[in-house]
Amino acid sequence: MRLAMMVRAFLETPVPGNIAYSPAIIAKSIAEGLQKKGHSVTFFGPEGTQLDVDAIETCNIHPVAKDQSELDDFVCTPELFSDYRPALYDAHMAKNMLQRADQGEFDAVVFHHFESAMPIATLFPNVPVVYIMHDFIDEHRRQLIELHSSPNQHFISISDSQRRDAPDINYAATVYNGIDTDLFTTDDEPEDYLMVSGRITPDKGVKEAVQIAMQSDRRLLISGSVTKADQWYFDEHIKPFLSNRILFLGMLEREQLVKYYQNAAGFLAPIQWQEPFGLTIVEAGACGTPVIAFNRGAIPETVVDGKTGYIVNNSAEMILAIEKLDKIKRDDCREHIVKNYSLDAMITGYESTIQNIISKKTTNQTPPLSTSKKRIAQKMRRISKRLLSS
Repeated sequence: MRLAMMVRAFLETPVPGNIAYSPAIIAKSIAEGLQKKGHSVTFFGPEGTQLDVDAIETCNIHPVAKDQSELDDFVCTPELFSDYRPALYDAHMAKNMLQRADQGEFDAVVFHHFESAMPIATLFPNVPVVYIMHDFIDEHRRQLIELHSSPNQHFISISDSQRRDAPDINYAATVYNGIDTDLFTTDDEPEDYLMVSGRITPDKGVKEAVQIAMQSDRRLLISGSVTKADQWYFDEHIKPFLSNRILFLGMLEREQLVKYYQNAAGFLAPIQWQEPFGLTIVEAGACGTPVIAFNRGAIPETVVDGKTGYIVNNSAEMILAIEKLDKIKRDDCREHIVKNYSLDAMITGYESTIQNIISKKTTNQTPPLSTSKKRIAQKMRRISKRLLSS
């Protein structure tokens, strides 16, 4: 396959280390994984984008931010609504990809954010367009998707639960996110602390995790990034409770993060939204750490209740589940992740799905214009002969 792929035209891939942005992590893994399997991948991103693929196309675009602080200054202020660079950079790059695919350079184009290309993709009906869905799809997003839908546009969900509020759009498959299980591994015997990791936002339930840890009289280690938009949440609900029992580690490098996962007695995920996947849950599981999570979003698809952790409905049940962590076998946690959420499983899933989309396009493709003209001319000659002989 010859593929063109894009995450954002205004943010380089991979993103700078202190920016928390999972779609770029997944995109890099997919692009490089498909390249290693013998496919040709051209990755579109602004200057600074670096991946091990056939080609990088920058379209002479510079990224709008080089670190989390610059990104915060851009997206967390009213300037976002007076600066058209994000939308127009994305549109410019998407148009370039679609035009070149329409001319036969690519077999399919792959986007990690559907809003970057949907309004333009309808103008290229012969180009197979694939969208990998990273966000929660609510009623408003469903309406926008349906507004710009066309037969050549296909969606890949990252969990079955992600489809809940938009069950009828043109899905091609569900492909779970994958992680490097050679990086996220088990190690020594765990210590007695609990852990949460990810963006420090109300959606992630960090406030609830702090309260649960305090009521359980357990140490809690918090790893993650705080954006300017969520600084109030950290200052009001996290910072006042920091102590030698509740520690904030900040944004960790992945190698550091692995060590904390490996030594945690349990990973808490009291999420407050319908999270479509949750990378930190499978990262912790790959390190042998049991997960206790609220029953929302894709949790039932990633956690095996009673075997790799516990699925609970509220904080009280989570407190009770913490007392049962020693009943979970850490080898079972890792085995479940390696079997279902490895990089190889993810890349194989995208490979087969995209190949299927391309093959359907080839099968259903209308005859070339020259062939159609020949057939019309032949039919007209037959009609003329019948008229002359009558």
